[in-house]
Amino acid sequence: MTPAGRQSATEPRDSVADAVPQNWVDTKAPAWTRPYLRLSRADRPIGTWLLLIPCWWSLALAILARPDLAGWHDLWLALACAIGAFLMRGAGCTWNDITDRDIDARVARTRSRPLPSGQVTVRQALFWLVLQSLVAFLILLTFHPAAIALGILALMPVAIYPFAKRFTWWPQAFLGIAFNWGALLGWAAHAGRLDWPAVALYLGGIFWTLFYDTIYAHQDREDDALIGVKSTARLFAEKTRAWLAFFLVLATAALAVAAWGAAQMGGAGPLAVGLALAGAGAFGLHLLWQLRRLDINDAAICLMLFRSNRDAGLVAALFFATAALVHAFAN
Repeated sequence: MTPAGRQSATEPRDSVADAVPQNWVDTKAPAWTRPYLRLSRADRPIGTWLLLIPCWWSLALAILARPDLAGWHDLWLALACAIGAFLMRGAGCTWNDITDRDIDARVARTRSRPLPSGQVTVRQALFWLVLQSLVAFLILLTFHPAAIALGILALMPVAIYPFAKRFTWWPQAFLGIAFNWGALLGWAAHAGRLDWPAVALYLGGIFWTLFYDTIYAHQDREDDALIGVKSTARLFAEKTRAWLAFFLVLATAALAVAAWGAAQMGGAGPLAVGLALAGAGAFGLHLLWQLRRLDINDAAICLMLFRSNRDAGLVAALFFATAALVHAFAN
């Protein structure tokens, strides 16, 4: 290994250290595209799911609140959110890697990423960042003007997040602010405005991010301490389990309040209300399962539990969508 953890030109670059084994980028994508796809974390799809799921939550609950506006356009919104989440997660990760390239070179888990390992230059990464952002913006232009405005405003927390670990012990809170913006955007895309259940959902998403990203950050706790990077994992240390239980309760309660509020706004019947609340309950039970399995000193367990949050979020999304469909067809 060359100085500062940088890979030499003769070292293998077949995969990034924490990528999903045998992922499609490493095995199927053309060789020249792989560094760019790795910048976008296409070899680790969990981040796209975690960015997308709050969009789907809010879209489903917005339909529950405003079934009179439901239509085929909502199918496009669901698909557009998925494409946009992939692109904006990629753009955000590219920006994160540009700003963190020197830090990443000093951390075992991240020194094999494209920039610190020399697979791409900063100029190439900036070009890739702009390209992804422009395509995402074109998709955003198909949304309601209120959602377009929110989408543009989302760039502010995205730009700030990579620097948060330099000045606060709570960078996971900044990630939550950025990553759950879809809880606001999805609602506005359907309803054309923001209502209070969307704000409750957004807060729930932030507490969820504090839960799962603290687990994730425990993988780098020792390296972060050596180079002076702050995180909630380092802040909470042995009190992590108690803090995660606190975030679990707040996230579940906020989702339940959002689901109940959306159902009440739409005048939903008992079945739709029950399904929406069951979504929040199932979500909370999954987080409780994670908490029971957690070992903060086992990096493999931390990574597995972090990735399992896709399932926690999708369970809630499924219940919310079913409640919305039941209510929409009843009207």
